[in-house]
Amino acid sequence: MDLKEVLHTIDDSKDDIVRDMCSMIRIPAIGPFNGGAGEKERADFIESIVKDHFDVVERYDREDSQFSGVIRPNVVARKHGKEEGTVWIISHLDTVLPGDLSKWDSPPFEPRVDGDKIYGLGSEDNGQSVLASFYGAKFIESGKLNGKSLALAFVADEETTSLMGIGHLIDLNLFSDKDFILVPDWGTPNGSLVDVAEKHLLWVKATIKGKQTHGSTPNRGINAFRVSTFFMTDLLTRLEERYSDKDPIFRPDLSTFEPTKTVATVGNINTIPGYAEFYLDCRILPRYDPMEIFEFMRSVATEHSDRTGAIIELVIEQCTISGTPSDVTTGDYAEFSAAVKDVIGEAPMAVGVGGGTCANFFRLEGLNAYVWQCGGGTLHQPNEHVYVSNIITDAKVYASLFDRLCVKPKSD
Repeated sequence: MDLKEVLHTIDDSKDDIVRDMCSMIRIPAIGPFNGGAGEKERADFIESIVKDHFDVVERYDREDSQFSGVIRPNVVARKHGKEEGTVWIISHLDTVLPGDLSKWDSPPFEPRVDGDKIYGLGSEDNGQSVLASFYGAKFIESGKLNGKSLALAFVADEETTSLMGIGHLIDLNLFSDKDFILVPDWGTPNGSLVDVAEKHLLWVKATIKGKQTHGSTPNRGINAFRVSTFFMTDLLTRLEERYSDKDPIFRPDLSTFEPTKTVATVGNINTIPGYAEFYLDCRILPRYDPMEIFEFMRSVATEHSDRTGAIIELVIEQCTISGTPSDVTTGDYAEFSAAVKDVIGEAPMAVGVGGGTCANFFRLEGLNAYVWQCGGGTLHQPNEHVYVSNIITDAKVYASLFDRLCVKPKSD
């Protein structure tokens, strides 16, 4: 079957895609950290539908490190090529919690088909990629791969740590610098962008301890709320001035420092609060050192503490270092870009993002990894849904990519 026939067959697979998506949605795959039983039943289902279409299907399961007896499954399906390296597409099996059920128009685990849309928890995140990668590889004939091998990985634990999913596979040395790695867990309409870089992430908690007193005698206390307000305003202004460099590859193109969460101070109006608390979400360009930024924050806190008498403490809630941006000058990336253009009509623009994706695990290991898919926008929301047309478009891009890098030798 040549590529033209493969693409035509994918177009004709709509009913099968809808059937498989609905079957998958009916199987809860919430991780144990969020009160679920894990992804094993869904992994078993995926293994059952892919096993007859690949040279080998393997399981790399492991017991959850925090929840004894809970298995975190990872399914890897391969077709063998003749050259070094593998073209990987990696999607995840787990979902977040459905949230407020009253905001769902239909039950999250009961799929609802409405025209081109399929509603249900995990339909977009990451069911779209699970099925698009399968249907993109399904019709590539085994035994006719003159280039790289192809492999699909369906992993656990993406919605929490990824340590028992992608991290586990990396620890097992399944990947090499000869591979082309695609992690379709973020997308844009029409697939116009591809994520090749990420910002550092730094979450900081600030606590301000003053002295509570009656509202009529503020001079007898230290208003922690007032101190926190002036401290936050000054800190944000100085952070934005000090770390003001821009990088046009990123969207947005600068480091961001945003106050996000706070707590109530006192329960009544006529009390001067003795305690305040707020959190900062910082997305930092890779050229800056997050720890240097944190130390600068602490120095500003010391200034305000010395001036006001309040005790200001800063604690890092989370710090994620971004890996080296993925190379967009390689021949494999050029073939990927051409595959996207073949299907959607234009090559994707390489960008950096502020959000974290699993591609960063590979970049930290010195491997190139790319994040691309069509659509996106309802993940982690009530009435999550996926467009069947996006699944088909993605599958056709993946089939074209496999044809370019796996079916045809590099000399072609």
